[in-house]
Amino acid sequence: MIVADTNLLVYLYIRGQRTMQAEAVLIRDPVWMAPLLWRSEFRNTLVGLVRAREIDLDDALRISHDAERRMGGAEFSVASQQVLQLSIRSRCSAYDCEFIALALDLRVPFVTADRQCSPPSRRPRYHRTEFIR
Repeated sequence: MIVADTNLLVYLYIRGQRTMQAEAVLIRDPVWMAPLLWRSEFRNTLVGLVRAREIDLDDALRISHDAERRMGGAEFSVASQQVLQLSIRSRCSAYDCEFIALALDLRVPFVTADRQCSPPSRRPRYHRTEFIR
């Protein structure tokens, strides 16, 4: 079981250069968890792709439905206090710290596509390329 960041989910559902890495993470560990925030971030990415004419609205709706079905039962609320404390003690945004807080609560690795965020924790944090080695 891992906590997967939204970018990892995007790479899994939107075919591109990083899709194979996301698929390799899925093969290594098929149980992905995320804070509820992932939905808004994912939708925002889909809107950007529609506006850029890389996908159409029907594709965005299908992709969103597929991702939401996959993540059903694996979405969690996180405590604001923990998110704010983590964000203040790190260089991570509050958005990123929602994922980190969930990984800490569940005691599982956090797998991210973001190399800039260094959480102040003892829990394993892996860039997607490190996790699949």
